[in-house]
Amino acid sequence: MEAFEMGFKEFWGKFTDLLNIVIFDIKGSDFTLLTLLFIIISSVLLVFISKRLSKLLVNKVLNRYIKDIGVTNSIGTIFRYLVIVIGFITIFQSAGFDLSTLGLLAGALGVGIGFGLQNVTNNFISGIIILFERPIKVGDRIEVGDINGDVQSISMRSTTVITNDNISVIVPNSEFINSQVINWSHNDRRVRFKFPIGVSYNEDPEFVKKLVLEVAKEDVGVLNNPGPDLWFTGYGDSSLDFNLVVWTSDYIQRPSVLKSRLYYAIFKKFGEHNIEIPFPQRDLHIRSGLEKIPIK
Repeated sequence: MEAFEMGFKEFWGKFTDLLNIVIFDIKGSDFTLLTLLFIIISSVLLVFISKRLSKLLVNKVLNRYIKDIGVTNSIGTIFRYLVIVIGFITIFQSAGFDLSTLGLLAGALGVGIGFGLQNVTNNFISGIIILFERPIKVGDRIEVGDINGDVQSISMRSTTVITNDNISVIVPNSEFINSQVINWSHNDRRVRFKFPIGVSYNEDPEFVKKLVLEVAKEDVGVLNNPGPDLWFTGYGDSSLDFNLVVWTSDYIQRPSVLKSRLYYAIFKKFGEHNIEIPFPQRDLHIRSGLEKIPIK
């Protein structure tokens, strides 16, 4: 038993000596292996706790008083950033570091790696701008570049957008600051769509308008205020051309679904009333005076 205690004390002594080895010294502040372990473990716990506190704030407090999910998520993200910043300051102070010394160290490191982290810093600052100015928010329907989808989450570096094909696209935050962004639901979720329709020259435009508007008003996805309308847009090569104009708030993400459903119903309605849907045709004019072609 005594041998075991002696061995354990010897092991513990060597272990503590190892932990207290000074890795480097910053103006009188010793950076030991124990300090490094303390900072790593504390940082991991800080990130975990900040995430939990942010979710608790959003789910238990903000959602009860604020109905806009974009606002609640923005406040929750900003709160998490503040907790992390304050937490890191506390961790380094507890580790015995002078904050002014850390400032000098951060400045020196910043010069060395500034160029390498330029894009990361740009995206981080862009994320903060997005959270405060809120050009986009969680739940918005947006277009940026070739990407069209719903904003699912906004993080420190990037924003996740879900497309209609249920594909997650990770977009750097700087894209929303430096590029043109179309936000379909920024202030009002009602949007207007135009669907082209053509009928034969033999049809009465007023009767066509009556039939098409009947179909549009019966569709649950079309708003009554503003109501649908049919615009006469021109005389095509083979058809009278119209645009069915409808307003919707439920099909911002799926305009093709609404368009398909309306086209099915319009085709059926036209068939019931013998409305002719045109197809491209060419008239061939044969002038007189040409030589007769012998037929064998």
